[in-house]
Amino acid sequence: MKKIVIIGAGYAGVLTAKKLAKRLKKRDDVTITIIDKNPFHTILTELHEVAAGRVDEDSIKISLKKVFAGRKVDVKMDTVQSIDFNNRLVSGLCAQYEYDILVLAAGSRPTYFGVTGADINAFQLWSYEDAVKLKEHILHCFRKAACETDPEEKKKLLTFYVVGAGFTGTEMVGELAEYVPILCDQFEIDRSQVQIYNVDILPRVVPILPEKLSDKITRRLHKMGVSILLNTGVVSIGEDYIEMKIGDSLRRDSTRTVIWVAGIESAEITTQAAKTLPSAKRGRILSDAYLRSTENDSVYIVGDNLYYTPPGSKDVVPQMVENCEQSADVAAHNIVCAVTGTGQMKEYRPKFHSVMVCVGGRYGVARVGTEKRMINLPSFLAMFVKHFINIIYFIQVLGWNKVFGYLKHEFFTIRHNRSFVGGHFSNKTPSFLLVPLRIWLGAVWLFEGIMKIVEGWFTSPMLKGFFGGANSWYNSILDNAGAIAQTASDAVSSAMGGGGGEVAASVGHVIFNIDFLGLFKAIFVCGKDLANATLADYAFKLDVPLMNWFVNNVILSGSGIQIAMQIFIVLAEILVGLSLIGRLFTTPSSAFSLVLQVMFVCTTGLYLNTFWMIFAAIALLIASGRVFGLDYYVIPALKRGWRKLPVVRKLYIYHD
Repeated sequence: MKKIVIIGAGYAGVLTAKKLAKRLKKRDDVTITIIDKNPFHTILTELHEVAAGRVDEDSIKISLKKVFAGRKVDVKMDTVQSIDFNNRLVSGLCAQYEYDILVLAAGSRPTYFGVTGADINAFQLWSYEDAVKLKEHILHCFRKAACETDPEEKKKLLTFYVVGAGFTGTEMVGELAEYVPILCDQFEIDRSQVQIYNVDILPRVVPILPEKLSDKITRRLHKMGVSILLNTGVVSIGEDYIEMKIGDSLRRDSTRTVIWVAGIESAEITTQAAKTLPSAKRGRILSDAYLRSTENDSVYIVGDNLYYTPPGSKDVVPQMVENCEQSADVAAHNIVCAVTGTGQMKEYRPKFHSVMVCVGGRYGVARVGTEKRMINLPSFLAMFVKHFINIIYFIQVLGWNKVFGYLKHEFFTIRHNRSFVGGHFSNKTPSFLLVPLRIWLGAVWLFEGIMKIVEGWFTSPMLKGFFGGANSWYNSILDNAGAIAQTASDAVSSAMGGGGGEVAASVGHVIFNIDFLGLFKAIFVCGKDLANATLADYAFKLDVPLMNWFVNNVILSGSGIQIAMQIFIVLAEILVGLSLIGRLFTTPSSAFSLVLQVMFVCTTGLYLNTFWMIFAAIALLIASGRVFGLDYYVIPALKRGWRKLPVVRKLYIYHD
């Protein structure tokens, strides 16, 4: 039995475990164990969003049980204390774990560069607990400042320092600057009383970016009211002060909040391992081209713990998510080769495609492309790419479940317009206001179905006249052939739910008739003189050759098929109507309502006075809510049962 043990369930650890589980799922002689001190995976790149109150704290953690549901990965909640490389043994607080192959993916922790009091008095931002603690502290400062009568104490409470102007520091101070005006309104504090500083020993913010992008970030932060102190070293941090060195002078400011995001080093267990394995600065482990320790080929290193310079590169791989993803893939491949004794190991040749920094939820910069060709993106595109890349990662980790949750908390429930698309997609309308629309749409579908039964759709073939009458009416207008017969008028009225004899009796007008590369035509006509027309006289149709072929050669090929299709349409209309009225399975019913409408648009066309049904179905797809209907009771029960199915858990085809 081959035993693979992975230490750490961060970005690199989770992806390595998932890729191994997929490639070794048929091997009963291999076990995969992942160890982490938390029962969840933390999305470290979004900690600042929680700390500054933009998203709910649950949005940055993902249950490891859900991540590995249905997979051959044993999740152990434990804190690793030591590693015996000679005996291949990992020791934790709760148990010991033997291994044949070990993956070091323990991630990083803050480093303080010897600054006095930083580890005790500063707030960190490197874990779920850090983000929640900082969020509560910021709220407490404003809550207390609102009632504080001592000017000096009030100033301390409303002075915020963020130490570090790299990725995390810039994103944290930008998010905080965006949050402060909201808190000022909430607690009735003048914005001018709040001071926000970003401090760094570096000469410019985010120096890994080109100077042009750094300047854009600096201008944005200044616009948001942030004072940037560069070429400034922090000397010490106390309970209510920060001391800095600017040139040859010392500056001491009073503050209750110092957020330390000035740098990272390997996690404690990796730093311990670095005393035995060859390592480099800040506890990163040296690896060969296959991501194995240079002196121990049973130990693989991925993510932030990795110290490796790819061939042809002058720089060590960066401690960023893209390195975690790519190193996890190569390590998993090589471990499979080592375990199975088959295949060819791959060298790690990473290709980094993007660097992105968000300054609050509405503004960002990005540099994307390939090693030979990188381009800078404007803010809107930068934010779009950032969210797109996040979604790609979430698809790998927790599929539909996490993607839906991410879209919800980033767009559909966002408050105070803290998104690059503002609050335009945020759900703010009380769902019970849609109840009358839902019932009326259902009643119309029910009426349409019942009327078709009365007209004989269950007994006689009607579709030939249903489709043919509509086509004749359109053709008469398109060809300017004059009035058509009353029978055609009756047919199209039945088909499209409106109009009448007067419509058919006139020549009509073509508003437009556009051919889209032969794939389909968009036809918009009026059955009367424009001066006398109403909505019931305007009709729109998509003329799709493929649909026409299917109707003529399949649906209309025989009376039996016509009647069967008619019965299907009638039952569908009645069931959709009853479902919407009773609020049972409203989302699929609304979706099927759209399908029926699209089918009618592509065969008979629709009068404009019927188009409201399309927009009503769209409105009811998601936002109708479980109000005054059976879904209030049925859906929660079904979701509980659905999530228990092994295949559903494995494919993540559910949402919380």
